[in-house]
Amino acid sequence: MTQAQDQLIKLIEDEVLPDVEEYIDVIFEKIASKNYLDEDEQNLYDMKEMRDEFKDMLKEVKEGEMEDEECLEIIEEIHDMKELD
Repeated sequence: MTQAQDQLIKLIEDEVLPDVEEYIDVIFEKIASKNYLDEDEQNLYDMKEMRDEFKDMLKEVKEGEMEDEECLEIIEEIHDMKELD
């Protein structure tokens, strides 16, 4: 495993997935309380889809199916997303 692969794995496992899961929980709570907007249901669907994509990405990296260059691009994109947050 290369340094870029290790870095991406840690980033997804330690930051991205926990953040996504937390956001999903918040949306579930809003829906359960019946205090939600129509867009919350779409956000829930989108976040679940994003979570699944990151899990698939994690599997790819762990199985060595992702090149360093792609790992570095994804790391940069994740950092850009977090800056917007």
